[in-house]
Amino acid sequence: MTLPQTQVLIDDLTFAEGPRWRDGFLYFSDFFDGVVKRVDLHGKSDIIAHVPNQPSGLGWLPDGRMLIVSMTDRRLMCLYGDTLSAVSDLTALTGFHCNDMVVDSQGRAYIGNFGFNSDAGEEPLGTNLVLVRPGEAPVIAADDLFFPNGTVITPDGKTLIIGETYAARLTAFDIAHDGSLSNRRIWADMSKLAQENPPVPDGICLDEAGAIWVASPTTSEVLRLAEGGAVLKRVPLSARAFACMLGGPERKTLFICTAHASGKQACTSQRSGRIEMLEVDVAGIGLP
Repeated sequence: MTLPQTQVLIDDLTFAEGPRWRDGFLYFSDFFDGVVKRVDLHGKSDIIAHVPNQPSGLGWLPDGRMLIVSMTDRRLMCLYGDTLSAVSDLTALTGFHCNDMVVDSQGRAYIGNFGFNSDAGEEPLGTNLVLVRPGEAPVIAADDLFFPNGTVITPDGKTLIIGETYAARLTAFDIAHDGSLSNRRIWADMSKLAQENPPVPDGICLDEAGAIWVASPTTSEVLRLAEGGAVLKRVPLSARAFACMLGGPERKTLFICTAHASGKQACTSQRSGRIEMLEVDVAGIGLP
């Protein structure tokens, strides 16, 4: 099989996650170095924040302040200038590490979590999606999700679509005026794409045609899916794909976070994490 000619934007990372395009830079979390970085299209990077308890999902409030998920202590952090402070403690609503996040245009943060102790070898359990409205205590927006992960919000702000990694599906909800979710439905059932070892969703992003790019770590590829699950394009990769984001000047550059491993020991010793990029035909849209 001939692999596509992706370009490497940046390498020597432990594990890149939460890629977000904003104002000419790609922002991302490097899990095991405990930092949030940004990189320009020439590969020049700098550190934006140090997050000792492992950063993950990223987003922005309407006033431009950055929100950061701190995974292992299960807190939502806010970066103001050089100061990082906790704005919400999620431990009462989450059973283990917090994970990816999407922040809507009103600053409401939807945050996923593992739902089970993966370090202890526990079996995957259904868990919840936590909603943090600015200045309010966290609440549960949806439950019975199996490893809620990458999440997008449509441009009209009316639909949230989330990847359930351990259920191999994308699930959609209607968003009410207060940010609450309803009308749960399957947007794409990825378990039907293969009898054995189907792709699963990790990070995702939305394009102008209403299709979703999905990073699948189990099959080392990114897929472009239509609603209903039809595969519009598959891009095989030489490493596992954990997240993706459409950005660049026209939002037609697909940034892909890849690595050969996901465990802390392997990631810190190998430092195989990198961000690859590939030009596509349809521009990105919506959030993040």
